[in-house]
Amino acid sequence: MQAKDFSKYEVARVLGARALQIAMNAPLLIKISQEDLEKIKFDALKIAEVEFNSEVLPISIKKPLPEKKQGKLKRTKELKISDAKKKEIESEEEKEISEEGEIMELAKPEDESEEENRPNSEEI
Repeated sequence: MQAKDFSKYEVARVLGARALQIAMNAPLLIKISQEDLEKIKFDALKIAEVEFNSEVLPISIKKPLPEKKQGKLKRTKELKISDAKKKEIESEEEKEISEEGEIMELAKPEDESEEENRPNSEEI
């Protein structure tokens, strides 16, 4: 388990998990002298980094890899439809749409005028 085998995110996750264990008084996996501990100021993250670099951490990482498939690509067969058949299908679709949809008429200028839509000053 070397640092070059993992992404920076995986390394950060492993170091963070191990540093948390060390901060909660888990036993150290390697012997570090008191002098070295004082140099790194008993920092759990630095201790975890030393353990990681010495490859003694019992933490494993599972990496899902994509499945490799081999084989020839197949072309999809396009159905050839005659122009008459296309027009028939289009007319059926138009018929369905017209049955489902609401029929709307064009607005006439007489039907709507700005004066009718404005509230009177008395109504306000």
